[in-house]
Amino acid sequence: MNWNVKDIEVFEAEKAYVDTAVIPVVPVDFGKDIRVSAAQSEFINLLTLHLERQFKGRMMMIPSFTYRMSSSVDREVSELSQWARELTVSGVKHVFFLTSDSGWKKVEDKLGEGLIWVPSIPLENLDEQYKHSIMEDQVKQLLNVIVQKWQKNS
Repeated sequence: MNWNVKDIEVFEAEKAYVDTAVIPVVPVDFGKDIRVSAAQSEFINLLTLHLERQFKGRMMMIPSFTYRMSSSVDREVSELSQWARELTVSGVKHVFFLTSDSGWKKVEDKLGEGLIWVPSIPLENLDEQYKHSIMEDQVKQLLNVIVQKWQKNS
C-alpha cells in the first residue's frame, strides 16, 4: 500500500492485516556527493515500489525520510525512532527502515531490528526493463530478510 488517499482508506478499513510499515531512508546532498545521494534515492525508491507490489495488503509504504548527508546522525536516529513509535502506537507491529547508505550500519543498534541496509546498484545507465528485472531480484533477496525479521519479532 502506498501513501495516497485510496490506499489509506483501505489501510484504515483493513488495519488488522497491514502489520508492517516501510520507511525509505534516503540522503540528500547538494555538494560533492550530490550524485551519490541521487543514485541512492533512485535505487531505494525503485526498490520500495517493487517491494510494495510484492506485499500489497500487508505493508504500508511511508513517504521517504530524507536527511542531509552532513546532518547529525544522532538527531536523525531520534527522528526515525519517533516515527517508529508513532507507527507502533497506531497499531503497526513491524517498522522497517530501508536504506542503501552504509553510514546507518554504524547506528543499527539504536534502531533495533528495523534497519535494512541494501547496497545500492547503479541504475543510471540501464534501460527500464533491465532496471525492473534487477529490482525483482533484489526484492527476492529482501523477502528473506523481512520474513526473518517478522519471525524474530513475532
